[in-house]
Amino acid sequence: MPHLSPPTLTQSEQQAILRATTRNPRDHLIYSLALGTGLRLAEIVDIGDVYIDDRTPRTRLRIRPEIAKGGRRGDVFLPDALMGKLRRFWTHKALRWEGLQPQDPLFCSQSRVRISKRRVQFAFRTWQVKAGFDRLYPFHALRHYAELGITAIPP
Repeated sequence: MPHLSPPTLTQSEQQAILRATTRNPRDHLIYSLALGTGLRLAEIVDIGDVYIDDRTPRTRLRIRPEIAKGGRRGDVFLPDALMGKLRRFWTHKALRWEGLQPQDPLFCSQSRVRISKRRVQFAFRTWQVKAGFDRLYPFHALRHYAELGITAIPP
């Protein structure tokens, strides 16, 4: 049986999903993080300590063993293209009165609690429809983009 490669978004689909989410800072940053780092959905949802005290984003994130697949701790280096998005997201969180402490979740729901994985999956499907995709992908397809060794985040 031939080996099938995992589904990945095309360059134009990546740009379309990021264009469609431009006015939604939370979802835009979630997809940018997935495309730029290859983090799994559970790792993105449970990320917390992203900022240094003065709202400067960290360039290296520690993935705690309890949220990593197989309990493996690791480090992820953030691409430069994410730094500006993370700075803008700090402002967005402050305006929404979301927690800005290291122990607070990076991504919150409308109730200001940690967003659920199911909500992220549902939102991703909704954004794909709004972006005009002719086929719908699972969230995991964003991870495969980064696994291919492509590190640039589409604008």
